[in-house]
Amino acid sequence: MTTPTGHPSQPFHGGPAFHHPRGGHPAPPAPVVRRIPEDQPFVVRPGLAKRGFVSMGIMLILILPIAFLASLGIVNSADPELRSQAALGVLGVVACLLALVGLPLGIQLWLIGSGGPLLAVGPAGLWIRTRPTRGQAIWLPWEGVAQISRRRWSLEKMVVVKPRDSQVLQHLGVFTRVDSATLNAFYGSGLVASLNFASRPEKEIMAAIAHYSAGRCRIT
Repeated sequence: MTTPTGHPSQPFHGGPAFHHPRGGHPAPPAPVVRRIPEDQPFVVRPGLAKRGFVSMGIMLILILPIAFLASLGIVNSADPELRSQAALGVLGVVACLLALVGLPLGIQLWLIGSGGPLLAVGPAGLWIRTRPTRGQAIWLPWEGVAQISRRRWSLEKMVVVKPRDSQVLQHLGVFTRVDSATLNAFYGSGLVASLNFASRPEKEIMAAIAHYSAGRCRIT
């Protein structure tokens, strides 16, 4: 078997075999790991450079008008000494604004990047993060996935995985439930991975999902 990119597929070591809860045997809790294994057949990692570039652009759009208006005040000042002091003040304000916005952005990028891959798929199922800025991930067999779709909110485009068991994230802690509730409100599921801020193109990601799922779940 070959992957959508033409490379031979590697063994996929997912969780245990899927058992549907019908028939008196409830399905065991889905396997959870601290970060998605790197040796999967198809792995999607965060696109930190792209996310950082877009975030910096937005930050500059917000800050530059303030600097421009302050600069107009300097130009209109007739006193050369006052103009010099005002220029230093504007530079100080811009530097503070950059630090105020840039520090949280840097921390967010570090958290996203240090958590490892966003998504991994293979013949038996998929790994996907349970929290956007944490590495914790859950494994679902293809038979345990009800639907995979694409959703957009603002600048973020996501691949959304909806499990058949709606309680699959309930045993993963309070913070995961809070994140899941927020993501549910925006995307309709607590299991999402970025498509436009990822290491692989959207078309390649969706092709791999279609290839490995082999019709076992609905893709929209």
